[in-house]
Amino acid sequence: MALDPLSAGLRPGPDARFTESAAATEDRASGKAALNWLTARRDAHSFEVTRVPFDELDAWSFEPETGNLGHHSGRFFTVEGCRVHSDYGKVPSWDQPIINQPEIGMLGFVVKEFDGVLHCLMQAKMEPGNVNVVQLSPTVQATRSNQKRVHRGSRVRYLEYFTDPGRSEVLVDVLQSEQGSWFLGKRNRNIVVETTEDVPPHDDYRWMTIGEIQELLRLDNMVNMDARTVLSCVPFARPTGAPTLGPHSGFRSALRRSMAPDEGSLHSTRAVLSWFTGTTARHELRTERVPLNQVAGWDRTADAISHAEGRHFSIIGARVTAGSREVLNWTQPLLAPHGLGLAALLVRNIGGMLHVLLHARPEGGHLHGIELAPTVQCTPDNYRGLPDDHRPRFLAHVTGVPPEQVRFDAVQSEEGGRFHHAECRYTVIEVGDDFPVEEPEGYRWLAMHQVTRLLRHSHYLNVQARSLVACLHSLW
Repeated sequence: MALDPLSAGLRPGPDARFTESAAATEDRASGKAALNWLTARRDAHSFEVTRVPFDELDAWSFEPETGNLGHHSGRFFTVEGCRVHSDYGKVPSWDQPIINQPEIGMLGFVVKEFDGVLHCLMQAKMEPGNVNVVQLSPTVQATRSNQKRVHRGSRVRYLEYFTDPGRSEVLVDVLQSEQGSWFLGKRNRNIVVETTEDVPPHDDYRWMTIGEIQELLRLDNMVNMDARTVLSCVPFARPTGAPTLGPHSGFRSALRRSMAPDEGSLHSTRAVLSWFTGTTARHELRTERVPLNQVAGWDRTADAISHAEGRHFSIIGARVTAGSREVLNWTQPLLAPHGLGLAALLVRNIGGMLHVLLHARPEGGHLHGIELAPTVQCTPDNYRGLPDDHRPRFLAHVTGVPPEQVRFDAVQSEEGGRFHHAECRYTVIEVGDDFPVEEPEGYRWLAMHQVTRLLRHSHYLNVQARSLVACLHSLW
Protein backbone atom coordinates (compact mmCIF):
# COMPACT_ATOMS: atom_id res chain seq x y z
CA MET A 1 0.00 0.00 0.00
CA ALA A 2 1.29 3.45 -0.85
CA LEU A 3 2.35 5.70 1.99
CA ASP A 4 -0.36 7.96 3.30
CA PRO A 5 0.33 11.42 1.85
CA LEU A 6 -1.21 13.01 4.92
CA SER A 7 1.63 11.68 7.05
CA ALA A 8 4.01 14.29 5.66
CA GLY A 9 4.39 17.36 7.82
CA LEU A 10 2.82 16.01 11.00
CA ARG A 11 4.38 16.83 14.34
CA PRO A 12 6.86 14.18 15.50
CA GLY A 13 5.19 11.16 17.05
CA PRO A 14 1.45 11.92 16.62
CA ASP A 15 0.62 8.22 17.08
CA ALA A 16 2.44 8.18 20.43
CA ARG A 17 0.68 11.36 21.56
CA PHE A 18 -2.74 9.87 20.81
CA THR A 19 -1.71 6.72 22.71
CA GLU A 20 -0.63 8.79 25.73
CA SER A 21 -4.02 10.51 25.69
CA ALA A 22 -5.77 7.13 25.57
CA ALA A 23 -3.73 5.98 28.57
CA ALA A 24 -4.68 9.07 30.62
CA THR A 25 -7.37 7.39 32.70
CA GLU A 26 -5.62 6.95 36.04
CA ASP A 27 -7.98 9.43 37.66
CA ARG A 28 -11.24 7.46 37.58
CA ALA A 29 -13.02 10.43 39.10
CA SER A 30 -12.51 12.31 35.85
CA GLY A 31 -14.54 9.70 33.95
CA LYS A 32 -17.36 10.02 36.46
CA ALA A 33 -17.14 13.81 36.22
CA ALA A 34 -17.49 13.61 32.43
CA LEU A 35 -20.55 11.38 32.78
CA ASN A 36 -22.08 13.77 35.31
CA TRP A 37 -21.40 16.69 32.96
CA LEU A 38 -23.12 14.91 30.06
CA THR A 39 -26.14 14.19 32.25
CA ALA A 40 -26.22 17.82 33.44
CA ARG A 41 -26.17 19.12 29.86
CA ARG A 42 -29.08 16.84 29.03
CA ASP A 43 -31.00 18.33 31.95
CA ALA A 44 -30.00 21.93 31.16
CA HIS A 45 -32.09 22.26 28.00
CA SER A 46 -35.60 21.41 26.95
CA PHE A 47 -35.85 18.73 24.27
CA GLU A 48 -38.95 17.26 22.69
CA VAL A 49 -39.33 14.94 19.71
CA THR A 50 -42.85 14.12 18.56
CA ARG A 51 -43.86 11.83 15.74
CA VAL A 52 -46.13 13.59 13.21
CA PRO A 53 -47.81 12.62 9.92
CA PHE A 54 -46.08 13.61 6.71
CA ASP A 55 -48.49 16.48 5.96
CA GLU A 56 -47.34 18.22 9.17
CA LEU A 57 -43.70 18.38 8.04
CA ASP A 58 -42.89 22.05 7.51
CA ALA A 59 -40.97 22.75 4.26
CA TRP A 60 -40.96 19.02 3.37
CA SER A 61 -43.20 17.43 0.77
CA PHE A 62 -43.57 14.55 -1.68
CA GLU A 63 -42.65 15.46 -5.26
CA PRO A 64 -45.80 14.89 -7.36
CA GLU A 65 -44.19 12.93 -10.21
CA THR A 66 -41.64 10.77 -8.36
CA GLY A 67 -43.06 10.62 -4.85
CA ASN A 68 -39.59 11.50 -3.49
CA LEU A 69 -39.69 13.25 -0.11
CA GLY A 70 -37.53 16.37 -0.06
CA HIS A 71 -36.95 19.80 1.48
CA HIS A 72 -38.25 22.88 -0.31
CA SER A 73 -34.75 24.40 -0.37
CA GLY A 74 -33.43 21.45 -2.37
CA ARG A 75 -30.75 20.96 0.31
CA PHE A 76 -30.23 18.67 3.30
CA PHE A 77 -31.39 15.28 1.96
CA THR A 78 -34.16 13.45 0.12
CA VAL A 79 -35.86 10.12 0.68
CA GLU A 80 -35.85 8.34 -2.66
CA GLY A 81 -36.14 4.80 -3.96
CA CYS A 82 -33.43 2.44 -5.13
CA ARG A 83 -33.32 -0.96 -6.81
CA VAL A 84 -30.38 -3.23 -6.02
CA HIS A 85 -29.19 -6.13 -8.19
CA SER A 86 -26.67 -8.51 -6.65
CA ASP A 87 -25.21 -11.98 -7.10
CA TYR A 88 -24.41 -12.15 -3.38
CA GLY A 89 -26.61 -14.13 -1.04
CA LYS A 90 -30.09 -15.53 -1.56
CA VAL A 91 -31.91 -12.44 -2.82
CA PRO A 92 -30.87 -11.36 -6.35
CA SER A 93 -32.70 -8.01 -6.34
CA TRP A 94 -34.86 -5.82 -4.14
CA ASP A 95 -36.39 -2.36 -3.87
CA GLN A 96 -36.20 -0.03 -0.88
CA PRO A 97 -36.41 3.61 0.20
CA ILE A 98 -33.02 5.19 0.81
CA ILE A 99 -31.70 8.52 2.11
CA ASN A 100 -29.85 10.49 -0.54
CA GLN A 101 -27.59 13.10 1.08
CA PRO A 102 -24.93 13.95 -1.50
CA GLU A 103 -23.27 16.60 0.64
CA ILE A 104 -20.00 15.69 2.35
CA GLY A 105 -20.44 16.48 6.02
CA MET A 106 -17.75 17.25 8.57
CA LEU A 107 -17.03 15.23 11.70
CA GLY A 108 -14.16 16.90 13.48
CA PHE A 109 -12.24 16.91 16.75
CA VAL A 110 -10.33 19.98 17.90
CA VAL A 111 -7.45 18.75 20.09
CA LYS A 112 -5.06 20.67 22.31
CA GLU A 113 -2.34 19.80 24.80
CA PHE A 114 -2.92 20.40 28.49
CA ASP A 115 -0.03 19.46 30.80
CA GLY A 116 1.59 17.67 27.88
CA VAL A 117 -1.43 15.43 27.14
CA LEU A 118 -3.73 15.78 24.13
CA HIS A 119 -7.33 16.57 25.00
CA CYS A 120 -10.31 16.52 22.61
CA LEU A 121 -12.98 19.21 22.70
CA MET A 122 -16.17 17.16 22.93
CA GLN A 123 -19.74 18.34 22.55
CA ALA A 124 -22.88 17.33 24.41
CA LYS A 125 -25.07 17.29 21.32
CA MET A 126 -28.80 16.78 20.96
CA GLU A 127 -29.94 14.64 18.03
CA PRO A 128 -33.66 14.01 17.44
CA GLY A 129 -33.26 10.28 16.87
CA ASN A 130 -31.18 9.48 19.98
CA VAL A 131 -33.00 7.33 22.53
CA ASN A 132 -31.52 9.47 25.32
CA VAL A 133 -31.48 12.69 23.26
CA VAL A 134 -27.97 13.99 24.18
CA GLN A 135 -24.76 12.07 23.56
CA LEU A 136 -21.03 12.79 23.41
CA SER A 137 -20.22 14.12 19.95
CA PRO A 138 -17.31 15.60 17.97
CA THR A 139 -16.43 19.28 18.28
CA VAL A 140 -18.05 19.86 14.90
CA GLN A 141 -20.70 17.59 13.44
CA ALA A 142 -22.38 19.34 10.57
CA THR A 143 -23.63 18.87 7.03
CA ARG A 144 -22.49 21.32 4.38
CA SER A 145 -25.98 22.86 4.45
CA ASN A 146 -25.63 23.50 8.17
CA GLN A 147 -22.12 24.90 7.70
CA LYS A 148 -23.56 27.33 5.14
CA ARG A 149 -26.50 28.08 7.47
CA VAL A 150 -29.19 27.07 4.98
CA HIS A 151 -31.39 26.50 8.05
CA ARG A 152 -30.98 30.24 8.86
CA GLY A 153 -29.91 29.35 12.37
CA SER A 154 -26.83 30.30 14.34
CA ARG A 155 -23.33 29.46 13.10
CA VAL A 156 -21.65 26.15 13.76
CA ARG A 157 -19.52 26.70 16.85
CA TYR A 158 -15.71 26.20 16.46
CA LEU A 159 -15.99 25.61 12.70
CA GLU A 160 -13.25 28.20 12.12
CA TYR A 161 -10.58 25.82 13.49
CA PHE A 162 -11.27 23.55 10.51
CA THR A 163 -11.71 26.20 7.83
CA ASP A 164 -9.47 29.20 8.63
CA PRO A 165 -5.81 28.85 7.56
CA GLY A 166 -3.33 29.05 10.41
CA ARG A 167 -5.80 28.30 13.19
CA SER A 168 -4.79 24.64 13.53
CA GLU A 169 -2.70 21.76 12.20
CA VAL A 170 -4.30 18.70 10.60
CA LEU A 171 -3.49 15.37 12.28
CA VAL A 172 -6.14 13.12 10.68
CA ASP A 173 -8.15 13.75 7.50
CA VAL A 174 -10.03 11.05 5.57
CA LEU A 175 -13.42 10.55 3.88
CA GLN A 176 -15.46 7.67 5.27
CA SER A 177 -18.85 6.17 4.45
CA GLU A 178 -21.97 5.82 6.54
CA GLN A 179 -24.61 3.05 6.58
CA GLY A 180 -24.67 1.57 3.08
CA SER A 181 -28.09 -0.03 3.62
CA TRP A 182 -29.76 3.25 4.54
CA PHE A 183 -27.72 5.99 2.79
CA LEU A 184 -26.96 6.34 -0.90
CA GLY A 185 -23.26 7.15 -1.31
CA LYS A 186 -23.11 9.11 1.96
CA ARG A 187 -19.64 10.29 3.02
CA ASN A 188 -18.24 12.41 5.82
CA ARG A 189 -14.89 14.06 6.33
CA ASN A 190 -13.38 12.56 9.49
CA ILE A 191 -10.84 15.11 10.67
CA VAL A 192 -8.72 15.89 13.75
CA VAL A 193 -6.99 19.25 14.04
CA GLU A 194 -4.66 20.52 16.75
CA THR A 195 -4.61 24.11 17.94
CA THR A 196 -2.41 26.02 20.35
CA GLU A 197 -4.85 28.94 20.65
CA ASP A 198 -6.95 29.78 23.66
CA VAL A 199 -10.28 28.23 22.66
CA PRO A 200 -13.34 30.11 23.97
CA PRO A 201 -15.21 27.90 26.46
CA HIS A 202 -18.87 26.91 26.21
CA ASP A 203 -21.06 25.01 28.66
CA ASP A 204 -22.01 22.37 26.08
CA TYR A 205 -18.36 21.51 25.35
CA ARG A 206 -15.72 19.82 27.50
CA TRP A 207 -12.02 18.98 27.09
CA MET A 208 -11.50 15.24 27.54
CA THR A 209 -8.61 12.84 27.06
CA ILE A 210 -9.15 9.96 24.67
CA GLY A 211 -9.03 7.68 27.69
CA GLU A 212 -11.97 9.50 29.27
CA ILE A 213 -13.94 9.20 26.03
CA GLN A 214 -13.17 5.48 25.93
CA GLU A 215 -14.47 5.10 29.49
CA LEU A 216 -17.86 6.44 28.32
CA LEU A 217 -17.68 4.27 25.21
CA ARG A 218 -18.08 1.19 27.39
CA LEU A 219 -21.50 2.47 28.54
CA ASP A 220 -24.69 2.20 26.52
CA ASN A 221 -25.65 5.15 24.29
CA MET A 222 -23.12 7.68 25.57
CA VAL A 223 -20.69 8.22 22.66
CA ASN A 224 -22.46 8.88 19.40
CA MET A 225 -21.68 7.25 16.06
CA ASP A 226 -19.90 10.30 14.66
CA ALA A 227 -17.48 10.44 17.59
CA ARG A 228 -16.84 6.71 17.28
CA THR A 229 -15.94 6.89 13.60
CA VAL A 230 -13.48 9.75 14.16
CA LEU A 231 -11.92 7.82 17.06
CA SER A 232 -11.45 4.80 14.80
CA CYS A 233 -9.43 6.87 12.32
CA VAL A 234 -7.00 8.08 14.99
CA PRO A 235 -3.64 6.28 14.57
CA PHE A 236 -2.33 4.81 17.80
CA ALA A 237 1.18 3.58 18.51
CA ARG A 238 1.64 0.28 20.29
CA PRO A 239 1.30 0.98 24.04
CA THR A 240 4.50 0.55 26.01
CA GLY A 241 4.77 -1.70 29.02
CA ALA A 242 2.79 -4.77 29.97
CA PRO A 243 -1.01 -4.61 30.30
CA THR A 244 -2.57 -4.62 33.73
CA LEU A 245 -2.79 -8.13 35.14
CA GLY A 246 -6.28 -9.57 35.16
CA PRO A 247 -8.54 -12.22 33.66
CA HIS A 248 -8.01 -10.96 30.10
CA SER A 249 -4.34 -9.93 30.23
CA GLY A 250 -3.48 -12.48 27.50
CA PHE A 251 -6.08 -10.91 25.23
CA ARG A 252 -4.72 -7.40 25.90
CA SER A 253 -1.13 -8.52 25.27
CA ALA A 254 -2.13 -10.04 21.91
CA LEU A 255 -4.06 -6.86 21.06
CA ARG A 256 -1.02 -4.69 21.80
CA ARG A 257 1.28 -6.89 19.71
CA SER A 258 -1.25 -6.71 16.90
CA MET A 259 -0.82 -2.93 16.74
CA ALA A 260 2.91 -3.15 15.91
CA PRO A 261 3.55 -3.23 12.13
CA ASP A 262 6.88 -5.02 12.56
CA GLU A 263 5.12 -8.05 14.05
CA GLY A 264 3.83 -10.95 11.96
CA SER A 265 0.30 -11.37 10.63
CA LEU A 266 -1.58 -14.21 8.97
CA HIS A 267 -1.70 -12.38 5.61
CA SER A 268 0.49 -9.64 4.19
CA THR A 269 -1.21 -6.31 3.62
CA ARG A 270 -0.53 -6.72 -0.10
CA ALA A 271 -2.41 -10.04 -0.05
CA VAL A 272 -5.33 -8.51 1.88
CA LEU A 273 -5.65 -5.67 -0.63
CA SER A 274 -5.53 -8.10 -3.55
CA TRP A 275 -8.21 -10.27 -1.95
CA PHE A 276 -10.43 -7.23 -1.30
CA THR A 277 -10.02 -5.91 -4.85
CA GLY A 278 -10.63 -9.34 -6.34
CA THR A 279 -13.78 -9.83 -4.28
CA THR A 280 -15.11 -6.45 -5.37
CA ALA A 281 -14.38 -7.12 -9.03
CA ARG A 282 -15.63 -10.72 -9.10
CA HIS A 283 -19.22 -10.06 -8.01
CA GLU A 284 -22.04 -7.94 -9.38
CA LEU A 285 -23.64 -5.29 -7.23
CA ARG A 286 -25.58 -2.64 -9.10
CA THR A 287 -27.77 0.05 -7.57
CA GLU A 288 -30.12 2.24 -9.57
CA ARG A 289 -32.19 5.13 -8.30
CA VAL A 290 -35.93 4.79 -8.87
CA PRO A 291 -38.82 7.08 -7.91
CA LEU A 292 -40.02 6.47 -4.39
CA ASN A 293 -43.55 5.87 -5.65
CA GLN A 294 -42.28 2.96 -7.78
CA VAL A 295 -40.57 1.05 -4.96
CA ALA A 296 -42.05 -2.44 -4.84
CA GLY A 297 -42.90 -4.17 -1.58
CA TRP A 298 -43.31 -1.00 0.46
CA ASP A 299 -46.52 0.75 1.53
CA ARG A 300 -47.08 4.45 2.18
CA THR A 301 -49.68 5.69 4.66
CA ALA A 302 -50.33 9.14 6.08
CA ASP A 303 -47.60 8.76 8.71
CA ALA A 304 -45.16 6.05 7.52
CA ILE A 305 -43.53 4.29 4.61
CA SER A 306 -43.04 0.68 5.69
CA HIS A 307 -42.06 -2.71 4.33
CA ALA A 308 -45.06 -4.86 3.39
CA GLU A 309 -43.91 -7.65 5.77
CA GLY A 310 -43.05 -5.30 8.63
CA ARG A 311 -39.29 -5.94 8.31
CA HIS A 312 -36.26 -3.65 7.95
CA PHE A 313 -37.39 -0.06 8.73
CA SER A 314 -39.98 2.67 8.23
CA ILE A 315 -39.76 6.30 7.15
CA ILE A 316 -41.60 8.56 9.61
CA GLY A 317 -41.99 12.26 10.33
CA ALA A 318 -40.89 14.11 13.48
CA ARG A 319 -41.32 17.54 15.05
CA VAL A 320 -38.32 18.64 17.12
CA THR A 321 -37.75 21.24 19.83
CA ALA A 322 -34.14 21.60 20.96
CA GLY A 323 -32.86 24.33 23.24
CA SER A 324 -29.18 23.75 22.42
CA ARG A 325 -29.19 23.54 18.62
CA GLU A 326 -28.47 26.18 15.95
CA VAL A 327 -32.22 26.07 15.13
CA LEU A 328 -34.63 25.72 18.06
CA ASN A 329 -37.58 24.13 16.22
CA TRP A 330 -37.88 22.11 13.02
CA THR A 331 -39.50 19.10 11.38
CA GLN A 332 -37.90 16.34 9.33
CA PRO A 333 -38.25 12.76 8.13
CA LEU A 334 -36.42 10.02 10.05
CA LEU A 335 -35.62 6.39 9.24
CA ALA A 336 -36.87 4.13 12.05
CA PRO A 337 -35.32 0.62 12.10
CA HIS A 338 -37.39 -2.37 13.19
CA GLY A 339 -35.45 -4.14 15.91
CA LEU A 340 -32.07 -3.94 17.65
CA GLY A 341 -29.09 -4.28 15.33
CA LEU A 342 -26.12 -6.54 15.95
CA ALA A 343 -22.49 -5.85 15.02
CA ALA A 344 -20.23 -8.62 16.29
CA LEU A 345 -16.50 -8.97 15.77
CA LEU A 346 -14.82 -12.33 16.27
CA VAL A 347 -11.16 -12.02 17.29
CA ARG A 348 -8.54 -14.73 17.68
CA ASN A 349 -4.96 -15.02 18.86
CA ILE A 350 -3.00 -16.25 15.84
CA GLY A 351 0.73 -16.63 16.41
CA GLY A 352 0.62 -14.44 19.51
CA MET A 353 -1.08 -11.57 17.67
CA LEU A 354 -4.77 -10.68 17.87
CA HIS A 355 -6.56 -10.90 14.51
CA VAL A 356 -10.08 -9.69 13.68
CA LEU A 357 -12.37 -11.55 11.27
CA LEU A 358 -13.78 -9.03 8.78
CA HIS A 359 -16.41 -9.64 6.12
CA ALA A 360 -16.30 -8.13 2.62
CA ARG A 361 -19.95 -7.12 2.77
CA PRO A 362 -21.99 -5.72 -0.14
CA GLU A 363 -24.37 -2.84 0.59
CA GLY A 364 -26.33 -1.07 -2.11
CA GLY A 365 -25.56 2.44 -0.86
CA HIS A 366 -21.76 2.15 -0.81
CA LEU A 367 -19.93 3.98 -3.59
CA HIS A 368 -17.92 0.89 -4.53
CA GLY A 369 -20.46 -1.70 -3.44
CA ILE A 370 -18.31 -3.53 -0.89
CA GLU A 371 -16.61 -2.46 2.33
CA LEU A 372 -15.14 -4.50 5.16
CA ALA A 373 -17.76 -5.13 7.83
CA PRO A 374 -17.88 -6.89 11.20
CA THR A 375 -17.98 -10.68 11.24
CA VAL A 376 -21.74 -10.44 11.78
CA GLN A 377 -23.78 -7.37 10.90
CA CYS A 378 -27.53 -7.65 10.80
CA THR A 379 -30.84 -6.99 12.53
CA PRO A 380 -31.68 -10.46 13.88
CA ASP A 381 -35.44 -9.77 13.89
CA ASN A 382 -35.35 -9.55 10.08
CA TYR A 383 -34.44 -13.25 9.91
CA ARG A 384 -37.11 -14.66 12.18
CA GLY A 385 -39.03 -17.42 10.42
CA LEU A 386 -36.50 -17.76 7.60
CA PRO A 387 -34.57 -20.97 6.83
CA ASP A 388 -31.14 -21.38 8.40
CA ASP A 389 -29.37 -20.95 5.06
CA HIS A 390 -30.90 -17.47 4.77
CA ARG A 391 -29.34 -16.33 8.05
CA PRO A 392 -25.98 -14.55 8.19
CA ARG A 393 -22.93 -16.77 8.60
CA PHE A 394 -21.70 -16.97 12.23
CA LEU A 395 -24.96 -15.52 13.62
CA ALA A 396 -25.73 -18.70 15.54
CA HIS A 397 -22.18 -18.78 16.91
CA VAL A 398 -22.33 -15.16 18.07
CA THR A 399 -25.73 -15.44 19.75
CA GLY A 400 -24.74 -18.67 21.55
CA VAL A 401 -21.31 -17.66 22.80
CA PRO A 402 -20.58 -18.08 26.55
CA PRO A 403 -20.14 -14.82 28.51
CA GLU A 404 -16.49 -15.56 29.39
CA GLN A 405 -15.53 -15.08 25.72
CA VAL A 406 -17.05 -11.58 25.48
CA ARG A 407 -14.47 -8.79 25.66
CA PHE A 408 -16.75 -5.86 24.85
CA ASP A 409 -20.53 -5.55 24.88
CA ALA A 410 -22.53 -2.31 24.75
CA VAL A 411 -25.57 -0.94 22.95
CA GLN A 412 -24.71 2.10 20.86
CA SER A 413 -26.86 4.54 18.90
CA GLU A 414 -26.48 5.07 15.17
CA GLU A 415 -26.78 8.44 13.43
CA GLY A 416 -29.30 10.36 15.54
CA GLY A 417 -29.73 13.11 12.97
CA ARG A 418 -31.32 10.80 10.39
CA PHE A 419 -32.40 7.65 12.26
CA HIS A 420 -35.03 7.30 14.97
CA HIS A 421 -33.99 5.16 17.97
CA ALA A 422 -31.54 3.19 15.83
CA GLU A 423 -29.61 1.07 18.31
CA CYS A 424 -27.06 -1.66 17.71
CA ARG A 425 -25.41 -4.11 20.09
CA TYR A 426 -21.66 -3.86 19.52
CA THR A 427 -19.75 -6.85 20.82
CA VAL A 428 -16.21 -8.22 20.57
CA ILE A 429 -15.90 -11.97 21.11
CA GLU A 430 -12.61 -13.80 21.54
CA VAL A 431 -12.60 -17.32 20.10
CA GLY A 432 -10.13 -20.02 21.09
CA ASP A 433 -7.79 -22.33 19.25
CA ASP A 434 -10.71 -24.65 18.48
CA PHE A 435 -12.18 -21.99 16.17
CA PRO A 436 -10.84 -22.62 12.64
CA VAL A 437 -8.30 -20.26 11.12
CA GLU A 438 -9.55 -21.25 7.67
CA GLU A 439 -11.60 -18.42 6.19
CA PRO A 440 -14.92 -18.83 4.39
CA GLU A 441 -15.35 -17.02 1.09
CA GLY A 442 -15.68 -13.30 1.72
CA TYR A 443 -13.90 -13.29 5.11
CA ARG A 444 -10.31 -12.51 6.15
CA TRP A 445 -8.35 -12.37 9.40
CA LEU A 446 -6.55 -9.00 9.74
CA ALA A 447 -4.12 -7.82 12.38
CA MET A 448 -4.93 -4.50 14.03
CA HIS A 449 -1.98 -2.70 12.46
CA GLN A 450 -3.42 -3.65 9.04
CA VAL A 451 -6.84 -2.33 10.04
CA THR A 452 -5.28 0.94 11.23
CA ARG A 453 -3.41 1.25 7.95
CA LEU A 454 -6.59 0.77 5.93
CA LEU A 455 -8.35 3.45 7.98
CA ARG A 456 -5.93 6.07 6.67
CA HIS A 457 -7.78 5.67 3.37
CA SER A 458 -11.41 5.91 2.30
CA HIS A 459 -13.97 3.16 1.74
CA TYR A 460 -12.21 0.14 3.21
CA LEU A 461 -14.05 -0.30 6.55
CA ASN A 462 -17.74 0.42 6.93
CA VAL A 463 -19.13 2.49 9.79
CA GLN A 464 -20.10 -0.51 11.94
CA ALA A 465 -16.59 -1.98 11.64
CA ARG A 466 -15.10 1.41 12.50
CA SER A 467 -17.22 1.61 15.66
CA LEU A 468 -15.88 -1.79 16.71
CA VAL A 469 -12.30 -0.65 16.03
CA ALA A 470 -12.93 2.27 18.41
CA CYS A 471 -14.27 -0.23 20.97
CA LEU A 472 -11.20 -2.47 20.57
CA HIS A 473 -8.87 0.46 21.12
CA SER A 474 -10.50 0.96 24.53
CA LEU A 475 -9.47 -2.54 25.67
CA TRP A 476 -5.64 -2.20 25.92
